[in-house]
Amino acid sequence: MKKVYDRILDMRGNLIVVAAENIGLGELALVHKKDGTMTYASVLRFEKDQVTLQVFENTRGLSTGDRVTFLNKKMQATYSFSLLGRCFNGVGIPIDQGPDIFGEEIDINTPSVNPTKRIIPKRMVRTNIPMIDMFNCLVKSQKIPIFSIAGEPYNKLLMRIANQTDADVVIIGGMGLRFDDYQAFLDNAQTAGSLDKTVMFVHQATDPQVECLLVPDMTLSCAEKFAIDGKDVLVLLTDMTAFADAIKEIAITMDQIPSNRGYPGSLYSDLASRYEKAVDLDGGGSITIVSVTTMPGGDITHPIPDNTGYITEGQFYLHGGVIDPFGSLSRLKQNVIGKVTREDHADLANTMIRMYADSKKAKERQAMGFKLSKWDEKLLRFCSLFEKNMMSLEVNITIEEALNLGWQILSECFEIEEISIKKTLVDKYWPREK
Repeated sequence: MKKVYDRILDMRGNLIVVAAENIGLGELALVHKKDGTMTYASVLRFEKDQVTLQVFENTRGLSTGDRVTFLNKKMQATYSFSLLGRCFNGVGIPIDQGPDIFGEEIDINTPSVNPTKRIIPKRMVRTNIPMIDMFNCLVKSQKIPIFSIAGEPYNKLLMRIANQTDADVVIIGGMGLRFDDYQAFLDNAQTAGSLDKTVMFVHQATDPQVECLLVPDMTLSCAEKFAIDGKDVLVLLTDMTAFADAIKEIAITMDQIPSNRGYPGSLYSDLASRYEKAVDLDGGGSITIVSVTTMPGGDITHPIPDNTGYITEGQFYLHGGVIDPFGSLSRLKQNVIGKVTREDHADLANTMIRMYADSKKAKERQAMGFKLSKWDEKLLRFCSLFEKNMMSLEVNITIEEALNLGWQILSECFEIEEISIKKTLVDKYWPREK
């Protein structure tokens, strides 16, 4: 039975307070305005009979005499395969001028999958980006952020991953996007021909803040259902900093005691409960999460990247328009390197990173005006080829092509005895003709 209350006790920002009983946390309510319009709200907190709700839209036009109806259910998403190719806002309403979606109503923000149903990650997600596939492999069911600063092409990188991945379904969750960013994601999917396997949940910068909080839950709840139905799902989230800032704003409005830099003490668990949705299901599909975390002021000790680093399994560090090999790490790559990829993968990748590190020192010597040795000149040539053919985000090649290209670059810059790789691998893979 629905509970109806005809008086609002307090209003602050997007929060309202109602005197009610037997109400559940997260329960959905409908606020009836005097002008005949309605808006949704959800329960954030209750203390005795004082229930605090967050209104999904601006509270302008609300009055203390408006009616609040509790719906006895939590926020839900609609799941069906007709989601593919569609765009929705944070509450699941289509924003692409397409028809409404009909299907199974599923609760959002549910607990993550039972650990006994999970299997050890051992399958690779192909992206055709050498700095990922070759040096920091993305593994199915991995959760990994892209650490970046404002101005870096992180959305462009996500688009590249969405276009080139071998995942069955790609679900994009956009938070705090400008309209041109949202349109770029849409245009990219249409141009690349990947729209038919893509679902988008988008919170634009002008939308209510509460929708920003709902986007990851909508995205991950649908991803979970696709995975149960046997699909390998890649979830791309941008930007988790906007999500954390929305949590901070609401916590301040609710007079919660702030923790580090004004963020609530629940920030770690708020992030972890979303990231832990990444899973490889026994007998089913998988959910792999790649998110963007913009670091305010480039500060990696900021609470958002700092907490994220404890939750996730590595990070891609986007710096200077490329994935920086020295700041990036995949803690699950050892599960696939040399097992589902070629035997030369690990030795070749380690050698190229070692040579690139040495080449950066050679560039420093060149910049300071030191006389360069023949070895320095070899390193500088390697640096130029490595940055152009491996690090550029424009490169689109398979892992097998990247490995072959790696051997080719080494052969153009060094002699066999200079690279220190096992003789068995050199005999098998070293190009016979330079």
